[in-house]
Formats: sequence, C-alpha cells, structure tokens
Amino acid sequence: MKTELRRRTLLAVSGAVAVAGCLDAGDSSEANGETQAESSDGTTDDDDETDGSEANATAEPVHEDYETTEVRIVSADGDELGAVTAAIADTQDLQSLGLSDTEELPSDHGMLFVFESVGEHTFVMREMDFGIDIVYADSDGTITDVHHAPAPEPGEDGEEEHHQYPGRGQYVLEVNYEWTTDHDVSEGDVLEFDLEA
Repeated sequence: MKTELRRRTLLAVSGAVAVAGCLDAGDSSEANGETQAESSDGTTDDDDETDGSEANATAEPVHEDYETTEVRIVSADGDELGAVTAAIADTQDLQSLGLSDTEELPSDHGMLFVFESVGEHTFVMREMDFGIDIVYADSDGTITDVHHAPAPEPGEDGEEEHHQYPGRGQYVLEVNYEWTTDHDVSEGDVLEFDLEA
C-alpha cells in the first residue's frame, strides 16, 4: 500500500462476530442531550437563534467521543474514489456498540473497525436504524469484500441470518447504504488512512 499505516496499541479482540448494531444501547449520552454544544452565552443550540450557516457550524458532532481518521478510498491506479471521516472502533466495547446508537450517518462519515490482525468476521445489523455498506479490507488496506446491508424490517432485530455479513480482513469500514456504489468502490480498491501510534 502506498500509505504507511501507523498502528496504535490495540486491546485484544476475541470472538469472530462483530456487530454493526450493539449489545447494549441503553446508555446513550446523545439520547440524554449531553452532547449539545453551548454558545458563548451558555445557551444550547436549541435555544440559540442563528442563521442557517451558523446553525450548521454548531450542529451536534457525530461520534464526538471517538478518535477519528480520514479514510480515502483509491482505485488500484491511485485515483481517489471517495473519502469519509471515520470514527475508530478498536476495542471490543466500541466494536460491539458499532453504529447501533447512531440515528443517522452523514454521507461524509463512517466507522472504521480495527482488529489486531487479519481474520474471519461476521457483522450483523443488530438494533440498526438505517442501512449501511460493510467494506472488508486486508492488512494493507486492499478491499476484499463489499456488502450492502439494508436496515432491518419492523419486527426484526438485525441478527437474523439474512442480516449476517461475513468477510475476511483486518479493517472493516462502514458507510451509508449504497455509498460504495455511488463512489464506484469495489474489491481490489484500497483504503488509505493513518492510525496514531
């Protein structure tokens, strides 16, 4: 891969099943309103009357408690196909939670799951509110598999067999449903990103 990956120390991850959804979404600080930005006068965004551009600038950040990295997807020829700001899920707790406590994902955001080494994984759509694309990549970032995972139907919990998406890789990028189609991303393309040491 053209970009050198700098890896931070990772906690051991056991088991072969990761989730796009979560094991326990009951403790969401976003649901409790704890992530609202305050203006200089101490009011929250909900109380602040501003023009549209200022409101957008102070919008609630996505995954503000996560470390993030810019993930570029490039073709084998080196042409950039797209990029997202990805929240990094590199511990068992973050990987179990995944995107399940996320109500919506902006088109320029995603989540990057980082495992210690290449392995077999199965992602499920537990407690997901929206569809995603699940992109597996090997140790050098080369994409090995792309799944289009629609949101569970009413009455489904997202763990049914048709919501299981297996693959082999060290990295898994989750982006909005059909994002990879819209950006012409496929197997053999490459994820480029830096992880802090």
